[in-house]
Amino acid sequence: MELLEVFGYISALAIGISLGLIGGGGSILAVPVLAYLFSIDEKAATAYSLFIVGASSLVGGIKQHMKGYVDWKTAIVFGIPSIIGVTLVRYFVIPILPHVFFTVGDFEFTRRMGMFGFFAVLMIPAAFSMLKQRKEKAIHPDEKVTYNYPLILIEGLVVGAITGMIGAGGGFLIIPALVLLANVDMKVAVGTSLIIIAFKSVLGFFLGDALRMSIDWSFLMVFTGLSFVGIFIGSYLGSFIDGDKLKKGFGYFIFAMAIFIFYMEFIVQQ
Repeated sequence: MELLEVFGYISALAIGISLGLIGGGGSILAVPVLAYLFSIDEKAATAYSLFIVGASSLVGGIKQHMKGYVDWKTAIVFGIPSIIGVTLVRYFVIPILPHVFFTVGDFEFTRRMGMFGFFAVLMIPAAFSMLKQRKEKAIHPDEKVTYNYPLILIEGLVVGAITGMIGAGGGFLIIPALVLLANVDMKVAVGTSLIIIAFKSVLGFFLGDALRMSIDWSFLMVFTGLSFVGIFIGSYLGSFIDGDKLKKGFGYFIFAMAIFIFYMEFIVQQ
């Protein structure tokens, strides 16, 4: 086993630990870990990330459900168009993307640059969502959850398509959508978003990538298993570590990772 692969498996454990400590966001590192430490191409890296993100989010979502922070009706209403969006992108769009989008002189804008560049761009608002202090919404027991169905349908399809393109969950897009479009309490929105991310990512993987490409299941199971172990370690450490302060630090780290991806794809690759 090469040194980079050793760091890769350690990173899988670290991804789980970060999920256990801060409750989300850590899985956004799955794509760069798979791409740069295991040298997996952009199609497989985003596909494997979907499975890892979905499985990890399901663990977190079950924990939130046990606390009463999951609105299952909202998860279904928002989740169905999200599942459709991610599946359409993974099954129909990703396989037909050309290796080179366009050329300007000696510069080639490749599929890898497009997918990873888009991923890096979206890491920036994801980082901001971790740095921003969430405002808790007052809970009113008699207040009914209302749905803006047209906007939820559009938002779900868009978030699903983005997830399909970059292999990340998109919780930073889902949570505000649930609060604004479904009038959901913030804590419930966080828990519900994990369930939505879990099902749209896992189903998108199985209905899209698993039907279109060869999957290295042994590697994927080991990586995901290490992430699970990390989640339980992180949950235990959460009793001794301030999660809010850690989340801010992790937000800055994601900024740094976005810059690193741009550097690797648009400078080093050239």
